[in-house]
Amino acid sequence: MNIESLYQYCLSKKGATEHFPFDETTLVFKVGGKMFALCGLERWENGDKSINLKCDPVWAEELRENYESIRPGYHMSKKHWNTVAADSPEISPSFLRELIDHSYDLVVKSLPKKVREGLSA
Repeated sequence: MNIESLYQYCLSKKGATEHFPFDETTLVFKVGGKMFALCGLERWENGDKSINLKCDPVWAEELRENYESIRPGYHMSKKHWNTVAADSPEISPSFLRELIDHSYDLVVKSLPKKVREGLSA
């Protein structure tokens, strides 16, 4: 998946917004004010085509055991975040979209009911 497709897919999620809270090169996608994906644009351009995604801790461990391209989250909580090499042959675009969906859904579930209801309005 290229950066444009990844960008469009993340922003297509209901209520998703883009931010640069850390610096001008770390793109963060949020829903309800909470992060569900981040990507270093400068790193991407230099060949490290990876994205950090939130993940259920049990599934995160399983993914890391089964995929060389999925590692503990870079500069994130290793329990709840994975870094996924988006350009790896073992990570298909559909699988990457599934991982993004999972991250987004986890964050949405953690939002207050009123915020969640606002997303579906």
